[in-house]
Amino acid sequence: MTNDEVSPAAAEIVARSWQTVLDYGPDRIDPAVPRAAYGHPALRELFPAVSHGVLYLSRCIRYPWTRDIGTAFPQAAGGYRVRRQSDSTLLGVTETAEEAYRLIAAHLPKDCGPAIDGTANDL
Repeated sequence: MTNDEVSPAAAEIVARSWQTVLDYGPDRIDPAVPRAAYGHPALRELFPAVSHGVLYLSRCIRYPWTRDIGTAFPQAAGGYRVRRQSDSTLLGVTETAEEAYRLIAAHLPKDCGPAIDGTANDL
């Protein structure tokens, strides 16, 4: 399978993972965050994972995941700092989750497609 092909299994895993993340309560993540990300079709195709109240998105479903998708880090004073971990680029600072994920969607890597059944090393 090439990187341009997405296995049905990968798409199903991504869909199930999104449902799990969308069902998380505020003890795991602010529910507005995954809802804002899921509202963007291109982001909805990526593999979601939550750690320490932050939503991470990957172009693959297996570890090690990609780090070239922006991440919205909530700030203590409110709003989000949006960074791309692969090169430590600050994409911007936003007031809302919706603005943060609009920014992330606008800065997806070239040829970013649905998450593949593989690791970052397979891309």
